[in-house]
Amino acid sequence: MTRAAAIHARGEPKPAAPPPADLTEVELTWIEKRVEHWIRFGREVGEQILDRRRRVLRFAPDTVFCFVHWAANDYGTVASHLDVLRATRASEAQQTLPFVRPGGDILLKVEGWPKVERVLQMIDAIEAIGIDPSDVSPDHWRHVHNRMTAGEQARPYTAERHKAFLLRRRAGS
Repeated sequence: MTRAAAIHARGEPKPAAPPPADLTEVELTWIEKRVEHWIRFGREVGEQILDRRRRVLRFAPDTVFCFVHWAANDYGTVASHLDVLRATRASEAQQTLPFVRPGGDILLKVEGWPKVERVLQMIDAIEAIGIDPSDVSPDHWRHVHNRMTAGEQARPYTAERHKAFLLRRRAGS
């Protein structure tokens, strides 16, 4: 059951849906041991099941989510990708990405299993301190991208950094 369906099942009111043109759609596919596309974190506002192997998740503007896609053939893994994106409004500039329509603001992009695994471990560490990775500062994901691109170690995201981000965001509102 998706998070949105679980909230609705508990009787909580659904948030007002943004206009369909402002939703970011991500097509997920699961063909065991061949193709796997999944969302590691993020709060979807809608879901459409296409068939038993494919579905589409929809994200509201400004939602941060992590999209992992992996492919293999008879000889092993041929592609591993992890992208952390911010869903954008139709009027905003967007970067295109396979399986993401119309696109989004790419905060972090890594390719290759060693880098993907390292980012997944960072996400696990963020969750271990009780923070939802979709609530993390977008600047942190950019920092991780830049450090990994340079071959350097990224600073860990801490509860203190998260508190500072929340205070900055509240002061900016």
